[in-house]
Amino acid sequence: MTKADLVERVTESIARTAGPMISKKDCARVVDAFLEAVKEALKNQHNIEVRGFGTFKIRRRKTRMARNPRTGDPVEVAARPVPVFKPSKELRALVADEPFEVDASDADD
Repeated sequence: MTKADLVERVTESIARTAGPMISKKDCARVVDAFLEAVKEALKNQHNIEVRGFGTFKIRRRKTRMARNPRTGDPVEVAARPVPVFKPSKELRALVADEPFEVDASDADD
């Protein structure tokens, strides 16, 4: 799914529930703003948790030895932060096509 497909889906969803009160252009701005907010938060080393979807985090990779594929010489790869996504239990169950049940320990109510 591309960003354009996502904008189309969100626009259709809003039109079904609230009527045609948002244009595709405005919806694209909302999607862009959301993605920019996620990028900015990750850039500032903040985690983003979207309940029922998952968590975006920054994980620190350690320094490691790798090999240059062309020459076979060992090369040191420096430590660096990398973005990771951890899906929620609900999303994993949805993807695996399994029923999702809320445990008493998972419930916030």
